[in-house]
Amino acid sequence: MARIWSDENFAVEAVEQPHVTRTDGGHIVINPLMPVADRTQLAPRLSIRLMRLTVTVGSSMSSVLPARGIPIGRINYQDNGNWAQARGEEPYLHIHCYGRATNAVIQRFGEALYFPRPESGFYDGNVPLNAGDVAALREEIVRLLASPEFSDRAWGLEREH
Repeated sequence: MARIWSDENFAVEAVEQPHVTRTDGGHIVINPLMPVADRTQLAPRLSIRLMRLTVTVGSSMSSVLPARGIPIGRINYQDNGNWAQARGEEPYLHIHCYGRATNAVIQRFGEALYFPRPESGFYDGNVPLNAGDVAALREEIVRLLASPEFSDRAWGLEREH
């Protein structure tokens, strides 16, 4: 995966074999850097930080990707873990951010996303976000996180004295 952004708690990455090909909207994953089975195991402050990061990533995708020729109409957010369980593995928390382009050809806008198992070959021709997309998304995420609306204060994360 191509790292877009990270801090001490989370990594934002562009998926190498995306569920949604670049021109249909793209696919980004947010991964906690600590082992967590699901969001119920996160401390309250980390839960808030994860929600802020999902909003930041979605906002970034909605502004950056249209400027790069991908007409985003919506972002879908998913936290699954089904495939890990099907393989007999423990699921782990990760949030998928799927761009939904209004002119999508494979994962059509306005329809539910389709997720067959990876071994089906369905994703084989999907194209990941490119280096220019990653750089522009990184820049926008950094900009948003430095803005007043995404500050610790705005999100109730300032430490009490």
